[in-house]
Amino acid sequence: MAAPAPPSRQRLPATIAAVSKRERAVSGLKAVPWTLLLQVGLVLDRRWRRLSEKERARLLRLLRESRGRLDRLSAKQREDLRKLVRKLDLIGAGRELRPLVRSGRRRKR
Repeated sequence: MAAPAPPSRQRLPATIAAVSKRERAVSGLKAVPWTLLLQVGLVLDRRWRRLSEKERARLLRLLRESRGRLDRLSAKQREDLRKLVRKLDLIGAGRELRPLVRSGRRRKR
């Protein structure tokens, strides 16, 4: 009698439920709430455009230089970074986005 095939070579039953993990992951991409993502992008873009071109360049320079750690910046640079982030008003952006996120949630039953 032949030995059973290793698990990777076993045939799956021919049912609708036999869908590979890869196929499930790809089909999950279709479920992305594209309108929600677009609205989030628009809100963040409006905040970003509040900064002048010079301020945007300065903010990016500070973020790259710090590599995400404030202790890598001088006191003056930290203050500049704080001013620029305040001008972005990320808390206001969060308030503006909160209703969008809540409406996008669906409860599982």
